[in-house]
Amino acid sequence: MPDAVLSIASQVAAGTALYLDGVSVSFDGFRALNNLALVLAPGEMRSIIGPNGAGKTTMMDVITGKTRPDTGDVLFDGTVDLTKLDEAAIATLGIGRKFQKPTVFETLSVWDNLDLAASGPRGLWPTLTARRTKSLAERIEAVLVEVGLTDRRHILAGSLSHGQKQWLEIGMLLIQDGRLLLLDEPVAGMTDSETEATAALLLRLAGHHTIVVVEHDMTFVRALGARVTVLHEGSVLAEGTLDAVQADQRVVEVYLGR
Repeated sequence: MPDAVLSIASQVAAGTALYLDGVSVSFDGFRALNNLALVLAPGEMRSIIGPNGAGKTTMMDVITGKTRPDTGDVLFDGTVDLTKLDEAAIATLGIGRKFQKPTVFETLSVWDNLDLAASGPRGLWPTLTARRTKSLAERIEAVLVEVGLTDRRHILAGSLSHGQKQWLEIGMLLIQDGRLLLLDEPVAGMTDSETEATAALLLRLAGHHTIVVVEHDMTFVRALGARVTVLHEGSVLAEGTLDAVQADQRVVEVYLGR
């Protein structure tokens, strides 16, 4: 975007963690995002819901640099224009994304997964052969406690339950100093107890990290107690508490009533 326009957007976005305004994306004539606007405060947790094809994945693709918007402002920390950065540069800002299916290194231990995630671009072999610093070991220990995997530190990640793999992947974002966490259906496939534990984990992280949760499980969304944004056809259809959006007849017709 022109510098003058960016300057105006930056003034409006001052003090925000994430600022999207007028964001549109089209693929072969199909408009995946249509003048999307979304604003998150630092440390805020936001739940994003909506029917399949509503634009949830494309929104996260835009934030992480995987997809360039046709139009619109996408600012991180009030000033950083994410549309001018590639995926690697955006990741170094502390923007981390967890997909629905866990992507952990199953043949490595839980500890080594966190060690590798913290190492950045050094690569697998140098990471495993390098002498760990005391400060890194302390960070890994702290993350293990945070995600509830202290007693699993030495077992192979492939031996974890589905829920534990999800927690490990969240831990891998935390060890990278993730400031903005984008979580795509984090409780899909989890047991009820794992779902409850995940809600508790995210509630502990909120305030210290800005969190966007894309989810279909309304029980889980209610447990988070966060502001809810409903997407439909690439735009914001409704926004507010879960009770408020569930009472919105438009939301019932396009999503909850299905």
